[in-house]
This record gives sequence, structure tokens and C-alpha cells, in this order.
Amino acid sequence: MSSMVNIRIDDETKKRLDCLADATDRTRSHLVKKAIEEYLNTNEWQIQATEQALGHADTAEAVFIEHERIDTWLANWGSDKETERP
Repeated sequence: MSSMVNIRIDDETKKRLDCLADATDRTRSHLVKKAIEEYLNTNEWQIQATEQALGHADTAEAVFIEHERIDTWLANWGSDKETERP
């Protein structure tokens, strides 16, 4: 099943979309559908990971490391002076 969604885009974006549709032999609808699917996949994953991390942060097993320790470790990461991972 599918549903129709109307959007407004500026003329320049429409021209770019039309050019890409012509170049790939796809319809505008196909390209917009794929772009929305990719956007949702990326953002849903980020939201889920954030919610999972926040849920873990509220548990007794959560370990918090001071920013300065992470910053120091990253500053010499991969060098001869690399410190142990915090």
C-alpha cells in the first residue's frame, strides 16, 4: 500500500531533482522516495542508539569518564606517547 505526500521545494531543488531523474532514468517520485527512506534509516538509527545509551546511563553499570581523560587520550592516540584507553 502506498500513500501520497505533497511537498514544496524551491525551483533550484526541483531543477536538480529533474536533472538527476533524467540522468538516472528514474522518476522524481522514485528519487524522493529513496531519499526519504535513507533519511529515515539514518535518523531512526541515531535516535534508537541515543535512547539506548541514555537508558544504559541510568543503570548502576554505567561508567562515566571525565572529558579531560578522553581528550588527553585522543590527543596522543596513535603516537609513541599513546596512553592507555580510559
